[in-house]
Amino acid sequence: MNILGISAYYHDSAACLVKDGKVVCAAQEERFTRKKHDPGFPSNAIRYCLDEYGLEANDLDYVAFYEKPMLKLERLLETYFRYAPRGLKSFVLALPEWAKRKLWIGDLIQKDLGYDGEILYPEHHMSHAASAFYPSPFKKAAILTVDGVGEWTTTSWGIGNGSDIDLRAEIKFPHSLGMLYAAFTYYTGFKVNSGEYKVMGLAPYGEPKYVDLIYEHLIDVKENGSFRLNMDYFNYCSGLTMTGEKFHELFGGPPRRPESVLTQKQMDLARSVQVVTEETIMKIALHIHKETGEKYLCLAGGVALNCVANGLLLKDGPFENIWIQPAAGDAGGAMGTALAVWYQYLENKRQADNTNDFQKGSYLGPSFSNREIERFLQKNDVKYRLVTDEDIPGEVAGLVVSDNVVGWFQGRMEFGPRALGGRSIVGDARSPKMQEIMNLKIKFRESFRPFAPSVMEDRVGEIFDTGGASPYMLLVANVREDKLTPMDDVKIAADLDTIKEKLKKEIAELKAQGRDPEAKKIESLIDNRDYLRFRAIINQSRSVVPAITHVNYSARLQTVNEKDNALYYRMIKSVYEKTGVPVIINTSFNIRGEPIVCSPKDAFMTFLHTDMDYLIMGNYLVAKSDFDVNIEERRRYLNKYELD
Repeated sequence: MNILGISAYYHDSAACLVKDGKVVCAAQEERFTRKKHDPGFPSNAIRYCLDEYGLEANDLDYVAFYEKPMLKLERLLETYFRYAPRGLKSFVLALPEWAKRKLWIGDLIQKDLGYDGEILYPEHHMSHAASAFYPSPFKKAAILTVDGVGEWTTTSWGIGNGSDIDLRAEIKFPHSLGMLYAAFTYYTGFKVNSGEYKVMGLAPYGEPKYVDLIYEHLIDVKENGSFRLNMDYFNYCSGLTMTGEKFHELFGGPPRRPESVLTQKQMDLARSVQVVTEETIMKIALHIHKETGEKYLCLAGGVALNCVANGLLLKDGPFENIWIQPAAGDAGGAMGTALAVWYQYLENKRQADNTNDFQKGSYLGPSFSNREIERFLQKNDVKYRLVTDEDIPGEVAGLVVSDNVVGWFQGRMEFGPRALGGRSIVGDARSPKMQEIMNLKIKFRESFRPFAPSVMEDRVGEIFDTGGASPYMLLVANVREDKLTPMDDVKIAADLDTIKEKLKKEIAELKAQGRDPEAKKIESLIDNRDYLRFRAIINQSRSVVPAITHVNYSARLQTVNEKDNALYYRMIKSVYEKTGVPVIINTSFNIRGEPIVCSPKDAFMTFLHTDMDYLIMGNYLVAKSDFDVNIEERRRYLNKYELD
């Protein structure tokens, strides 16, 4: 029995293949098109899923789409009429896409696939709920889904029991916790539907000074977690932005201009909306527990990617354990809709043991053989050194502990927004310099952004204040108190001149490399005392693993075991044997604005674009020192590989 699940036309389009009840393949379209959060029809992801098992369209028994398009159009029309004529411009912009594509999903699927079988359409939040419960380890559990909006629903809860899901309550659009967070994402100068995690990362630098203002004017949250937004302050129903003039007046000015200097105001706003989100989620969870009496909770929807809220829910909430779908956003809907067909529509029996999940480490994407990697390297005259399977862990660990940054390209690509040791960039978590180096020279992103650790699951308690597993990097844990180095305000003040001198060197390096716009941006900040202090705080060594310890002494944790990813585990174990620290930096293998890499070409291009030191693809180790670091020479290489 082959069931194909599809999500498309909002953001993070994806496809998933369920074969005889097992999830065997899943991938986001962005990884193939190289267009971040690609919302288009996932032709490439579908083709991968079918090709992986040698299937054609006529081998599919069912195709399922993750929501009901007609119900979503109904919401669009009703919202327009409710706010008319104010919403005319946004309505006119949206209508052609509906007329051209979104209303004709069935026809598009049949045409693109050459498929003439049955197409099923579960509701959006049922797809989320199915993606949360069915791959979870739990026989029975409460379910919570929270996102921006599906058709009408923005929040729902219910119970999963065996093969059945019963959704019992919902909150409807326009009242949305996801939209509230997105409004603050927009107002603080980040991109909606992709910058929310930046707000979460910025929050620990701020104070929750706007919390009372948010509760007083923007959101009314009841004790049972139900809530309503005051739509006078928001513009997403009738306009082309998230926030309205009353919102701007409330917080003392217009939204921050993207890429402009971050101020304490943005940090305080980020902290405040994060606190409101955490408190609201906790109230909902307490209510669900009271109503259901269940021991376990499963979560999905975009808000379930808020790992800080998840960590608090696990630590302080009423449930014994929680499980979050790794692809909690719309991409995961492709998996949920396919599983909903298998269990609900076809009424197949589900077996679970309350311990082991069915997500397979989320390693569900394409893999590339050594032969394919070697063919790419040889075709493009790339120098490499062959490393045996037995030597890879020790070889890479040796490079990491010597302060090198290594691109790690091994096995199947991850499904979901997190790199989990398939397509990762790794570094030494003990290095006080590594956060800044990797942010500014590898990822080309904001310096405040924290890096996540990968830690041996059997030694997680040695460094972190938890003994539990977190295989999907969706929980935050604190670094143990005995591993901390408290921040020193006197040293921060003394570091300002040092930071200024470092910035001057950065400017000179960027100019020498022909990166004048980046140099000018730093020049505009060199006398900004608030920015210098911000950089000094970031550069403070806060623990024995400073590169992954956030300013509030927390870390977004990935635990690694040998069962799910043996090679990655053995590499981290080798670092532990060399240093006594069972932790490395793990960040996604991409640069800012691009999706995580999928193919050897993607990985090599990213390697060339950055100041990464080494690249290990399969058994092939490539060193940056084999390439001329002169920017013009590197551009010549890049042009060549673009062609090939």
